[in-house]
Amino acid sequence: MVTTQIPDGLPKPQRKWAMTAIAIGISVAVLDGAIANVALPTIAQDLNVNPASSIWVVNAFQLAVTISLLAFSSLGDLWGYKKVYVGGLLLFSITSLICALSDSFWTLVLARGLQGFGAAAITSVNTALLRIIYPGRLLPRGMGTNALIIAVAAAAGPTVAAGILSVAPWPWLFAINVPIGLTAFILSAKFLPHNPVKVEGQRFDVPSAILNALTFGLLISCIDGFAHDIRLYILIPGILVMLSFGYFFIRRQLHHPFPLLPVDLMKNRTFSLSVVTSVVAFIAQMLALVSVPFFFQRILHLNEVETGLLLTPWPIATMISAPLAGRLMSRMNAGLLGGIGLAIFGAALFLLGNIPDHPTNFDIIWRMVLGGIGFGTFLTPNNSTIIASAPPNRSGGASGMLGMARLLGQTIGAAAAAIMFAVFPTNGMRISLTFGAGFAILSAIISSLRRKKT
Repeated sequence: MVTTQIPDGLPKPQRKWAMTAIAIGISVAVLDGAIANVALPTIAQDLNVNPASSIWVVNAFQLAVTISLLAFSSLGDLWGYKKVYVGGLLLFSITSLICALSDSFWTLVLARGLQGFGAAAITSVNTALLRIIYPGRLLPRGMGTNALIIAVAAAAGPTVAAGILSVAPWPWLFAINVPIGLTAFILSAKFLPHNPVKVEGQRFDVPSAILNALTFGLLISCIDGFAHDIRLYILIPGILVMLSFGYFFIRRQLHHPFPLLPVDLMKNRTFSLSVVTSVVAFIAQMLALVSVPFFFQRILHLNEVETGLLLTPWPIATMISAPLAGRLMSRMNAGLLGGIGLAIFGAALFLLGNIPDHPTNFDIIWRMVLGGIGFGTFLTPNNSTIIASAPPNRSGGASGMLGMARLLGQTIGAAAAAIMFAVFPTNGMRISLTFGAGFAILSAIISSLRRKKT
């Protein structure tokens, strides 16, 4: 095995342009994952499909991301993170144009699937690129900035979608991605650094990529099936098939010198605890994100505008706290800092679930702010630890695992919320928030088990 030394970050002027390229690229990928939901009723009506079928406009995108994320992160380690990122931006831009020009439902679904592959390529190496853009001492700050960008994009999604739909038809939701994506493509091609790590003997493992796609595709589908009350005689065979593919996939990874699923990194206690912390924390986050809008509208009887405004303090607080947490990492153990953030997050969810029946706006806002502060305080040190605890030549695998942990946690959380709503039809929102608080405290405990400073 031969590796070359990675330079300790980029000089400041190039670093700013590189981060601009990253900011635009990851923003458009995150935004697109959120804005399509708002337009589903309109798309269903225009393309003459029922509401249940229209969900495939979202599912095709999410499924493509799920089955390809680890494969693209492996290609990043092999080919270079810049090549994968730039290629993903180009694919994303082209398929956005196809989405905008789609004149049939299944053309749109196919284009959304291909668009999901582009988004997976972008997000799979996003954090790995930060490791070669920033000097080691500034990596937590870079991770905090990245978390801020993602939080802003996610929060802005529904607002941007509503703004576009107020003046233009739904195809413009996808057409707007084309100039933004091409701008990010040009900046990335010019300013992003090439990945200097080269490992002799490493090859892309096609069988592992296929097994990965089948395993995680079926896993996410089975979890989603529970949420949508799919009958057990359909789900159980799917679970058994998923477990079979998963067995052969894991077995192959354990004996492969360059595993697609980074089981080699999971032997690192700090890395594995950080990944588990992330999965459990995102379960809590999604339990809250699904429950709170329903809670506001069905329990507190707020309208859509009031709901949107009262949700806003959460991402704003995350935007502020995530970069600050990056600065605190130089003074505090990352596991302890993340644990404190998750404990605050858990307390906020518990307080939201037990809010008075007739709260004032202030009662809601300070709880939402507390939740955003807690989650932002966890996000930066945990993500930084996942990336920094991996060897330089495995940064792509670590970045992919970070994204997969988030995706798996959010899927489980959304399914759990749906189950709570079904089992407790009159009080499911409050119970979901209480369960979310429990998961947040559990993740705080797991985070605090880490002792090594990064």
